[in-house]
Amino acid sequence: MSLVLDPAAQDLLFREARTANTFTDEPVTDEQVRAIYDLVKYGPTSMNQSPLRVTLVRSPEARERLVAHLAEGNQAKTAAAPLVAILSADNEFHEELPQLFPHFPQAKDLFAERPVREGSAALNATLQAAYFIIGVRAAGLAAGPMTGLDFEGLRKEFLDDDHTPLMVVNIGRPGPDAWFPRGPRLDYEQVVTTV
Repeated sequence: MSLVLDPAAQDLLFREARTANTFTDEPVTDEQVRAIYDLVKYGPTSMNQSPLRVTLVRSPEARERLVAHLAEGNQAKTAAAPLVAILSADNEFHEELPQLFPHFPQAKDLFAERPVREGSAALNATLQAAYFIIGVRAAGLAAGPMTGLDFEGLRKEFLDDDHTPLMVVNIGRPGPDAWFPRGPRLDYEQVVTTV
């Protein structure tokens, strides 16, 4: 059985897409980011929790503060990227459940305990982060997601105790020599088991 999605779109989103390590200086606009969000917000999460929060780092001062929390190998490319997004999990996502999951008014009560919320927020926001990266690709841009960073330092610098940083994503048009060689992938038989 073949996929319904056009092969060119499959290439754009998956087969030809890779993590960018250099970017041009072409700006990424607020309109582009809004279009990305307006697409990826429809990706499913458990009970429609939608705990992902996005902090856009645009000012030179904020960029400098951010770069200080990144691993050395991630600093130069982040300093040069047109836009950087900090993706985090909102551990108070349950406050939005009356709006997001209205057919079950007691949904918020299921997440009364903070450890339960944190686990669910991390899982579902990470799922949404993957949607976000695919959305960046759908916009014709390249994404450079990174987890080589001081998470606690980043949280203290940009977030609060109710938000857990997940990753930093550089966003823009790919620059010269943007790609490392494609890494290998596991074969179907290595991943899929039927029971």
